[in-house]
Amino acid sequence: MIKRSFDFLASVLGLVLLAPVFAFISWNVRRKMGSPVLFRQVRPGLQGKPFEMVKFRTMRDGVDPQGNLLPDAERLTPFGNFLRASSLDELPELWNVLKGEMSLVGPRPLLIEYLPLYSPEQNRRHEARPGVTGWAQVNGRNALSWDEKFKLDVWYVNNQSLWLDLKILILTVKKVVIRDGISAQGEATMSRFTGSRGEESQ
Repeated sequence: MIKRSFDFLASVLGLVLLAPVFAFISWNVRRKMGSPVLFRQVRPGLQGKPFEMVKFRTMRDGVDPQGNLLPDAERLTPFGNFLRASSLDELPELWNVLKGEMSLVGPRPLLIEYLPLYSPEQNRRHEARPGVTGWAQVNGRNALSWDEKFKLDVWYVNNQSLWLDLKILILTVKKVVIRDGISAQGEATMSRFTGSRGEESQ
């Protein structure tokens, strides 16, 4: 109850105070990448319930001669890379927080297609609302292996508290400023999760 009240008040305040930033980014995204300005994708939320997450668009819709999407590295624009590096692309998720689909702090919402690939322990990350930032994000972010990230997510589920959330929010600001762990080694964004067996990195 306290966490939800904090999320609601903080998201309202953020959406109001950051309105000029939203307008500036939207104008630049439209100018550099065209429409739509927002990237929308269905992600699993609390208990795996699907919801539509919104972010600022960072990639062009480039395709090869066969009509297949080009790799992320080829579609990611310089301005999109700046948005990702500064985490400004995540700002529209405050709308998801306001609606109660997300929390400011929690395990990051991943792809729906990953749901059948989780082990029972990894799937426990859905026992908390997904977050704009999380314990894994301030402990390595995309430089972590998938196994390390899921362990941190489950640790958060077991230990979540308002004080821990405040600590994570403060550490997130620090991570954003120094731009730490933005992408996995050799990846423009993050590698795909293919299951709990073998070596997967993020």
